[in-house]
Amino acid sequence: MSNNAVSRDVKTAVLVSGGGTNLQAILDAHIFGEIKNCELAAVISSNSDAYALTRAAHAGIPSYVIDRKIFPNRASFSEAIHRKLEDLDIDLVVLAGFMYVLDPPLVRAFRNRMINVHPALIPSFSGMGYYGLHVHEAALNYGVKVSGATAHFCTSEADAGPIILQKAVEILETDTPQTLQRRIMEQAEWKILPEAISLFCEGRLEVVDRRVIIKDL
Repeated sequence: MSNNAVSRDVKTAVLVSGGGTNLQAILDAHIFGEIKNCELAAVISSNSDAYALTRAAHAGIPSYVIDRKIFPNRASFSEAIHRKLEDLDIDLVVLAGFMYVLDPPLVRAFRNRMINVHPALIPSFSGMGYYGLHVHEAALNYGVKVSGATAHFCTSEADAGPIILQKAVEILETDTPQTLQRRIMEQAEWKILPEAISLFCEGRLEVVDRRVIIKDL
């Protein structure tokens, strides 16, 4: 699969659930011109109280709430998100602190057009159950010397899609899950997620089997 360059900016929706720190990294990178050929067309939150909605409002990005609590199951929730993405004619979906696993039909519809960032070096400490502080607790308990973050395309299996970018972060002897989480966000997540978005929007990513090839300009 090749993401070919397009004549218009790539319409992008960012899915969020909470505070929106990864969203803010995207907004900042976009303002400073670090994300090219990208139209931030929508922020969609699974939680009406998410501070990420305030960040979107401050940036002038249209926002929508599709509240997970009002849906009886994952399938109906994912279907509602799918309809909204189609209504908005979205090209690229970015999961930025989105706390729910989406149903396979939605993920397949955006095959190689849905990007997530995971706070570890996949395949380590990834998959079902590895989210938030659980990831960093597992890394510290295992005793690894480096962790980091991974930007990847989503597939129906959690954290198992083709890897776009990875960045390592050293683990310190004094680290707690909280300090490691913060450092990985600052040194890795907030850097590689905007970069991965820009690479996609510039038409520079090609997926061959499960390898992502980054093409030169």
